[in-house]
Amino acid sequence: MADFDLVLQGRVVLPERILEAGYVAVRDGKIAEFGLGVPPGARERHLLGKALILPGAIDAQVHSLSQKDQEDFIWSTRSAAAGGVTTIVDMPYDEGNLVCSAEAVKKKIAHAGPQARVDFALYGTVDPEEGAKRVPEMIEAGVAAFKFSTFGTDPKRFPRIPPALLDECFAAIAPTGLTAGVHNEDDEAVRTYMERVKASGVTDWRAHGLSRPPITELLAMHTIFETGANTGCPSHVVHCSLGRGYDIARAYRRDGFEATVECCIHYLTLDEENDVKRLGGKAKINPPIRPRGEVEALWRKVAEGNVWLVSTDHVSWSENRKTNPDMLANASGVPGLEVMVPLFLKGASERGIPLTWAAKLMAENPAKHFRLDHVKGALTPGKDADIVVLEPREMVYDAAASGNNVVGWSPYNGILLPWTVSATYLRGKKIADGVTVLAEPGTGRFVRPLPRRVIAGAAQ
Repeated sequence: MADFDLVLQGRVVLPERILEAGYVAVRDGKIAEFGLGVPPGARERHLLGKALILPGAIDAQVHSLSQKDQEDFIWSTRSAAAGGVTTIVDMPYDEGNLVCSAEAVKKKIAHAGPQARVDFALYGTVDPEEGAKRVPEMIEAGVAAFKFSTFGTDPKRFPRIPPALLDECFAAIAPTGLTAGVHNEDDEAVRTYMERVKASGVTDWRAHGLSRPPITELLAMHTIFETGANTGCPSHVVHCSLGRGYDIARAYRRDGFEATVECCIHYLTLDEENDVKRLGGKAKINPPIRPRGEVEALWRKVAEGNVWLVSTDHVSWSENRKTNPDMLANASGVPGLEVMVPLFLKGASERGIPLTWAAKLMAENPAKHFRLDHVKGALTPGKDADIVVLEPREMVYDAAASGNNVVGWSPYNGILLPWTVSATYLRGKKIADGVTVLAEPGTGRFVRPLPRRVIAGAAQ
């Protein structure tokens, strides 16, 4: 009788070290053990040589429903499975359904559950007209964090949360220990610079960066972290394109506050002078893609340990919403779920950054961030056997050729990747084999944070 259901042998990547010729063993959907040497017997056993074996990634920032009747969970989770992402955390700004109440959370769980091929957690937010009164009921419904914005894209679907209301929301969240994540662009500053760009007549690829210069991000980051300091709420910037922003967060942490920053894979990959110039609207993202000097500055922040986690901010806009010659008229955001893991490994290996950071920044830290680390985030005994295997085989990425994306375009098309995702496992079951996504809709489950008891006003 086999000892385990599944054993994989290869280069096992843990948060602190790599087990060369190591193995990981799975029983009943959980990691049972890892080790070195001769792997134990199992019903299914794969000796993978030089392949990397990492914990399945947790993508902290996904927009599955930003465009009605476009992507949905049926496609976002398919892309995730193909790319070694085993849990997505979906944003609350859904076209036609702002997730700002317990009813909206439950509605989204019921909608996503039958479609999801990987596990999913949810963000909640607030309707500015209601204030923070629904924060407790959304926590009870199982949201893993809250998302706000200092910039308003749309008054109903993506509203600006003004400073006094942001403070009220942070204060309501603080006793629970959940994190308040915020989109970091100062509304007044952005609108002023946008008007200047429009008045100048610049409409090409340069317009977006000019309309959102670095100061628009940095002003917002001070607002966010100072609100966290004032309320005692863990404060998190959900994307930062500037090295200076990570220094600001570090200063708040030095002073004893919980202040973290997320780096999206596009800020570590694309640059303004080459990629935005070449791609136009297909590289329009808020905050903007910055010059190559900032890309390298962000990799230095990764190496220094000042990046808390890496995500995609994935959204699959239809092509007609990304190809307007007027740069500012395009929708903001790009798809990335299928390629985040190999892109990060490529960038890290080129700069001599240990591959253990992949396990930490794309699995362990996101699990801690959303309080899912009781079941997710590492190849350690007792946690879900969520695993991604990458072979040392070069491939040129082509979103259309893979068939795992609702759109056939990607700003990453044509990039040579040294590592190819060859298998993804969710709770010990293979859900993708490097060519085909095997998971049926409904395979994924809703995951919620481990509750924190609140006694006499103090969270424990």
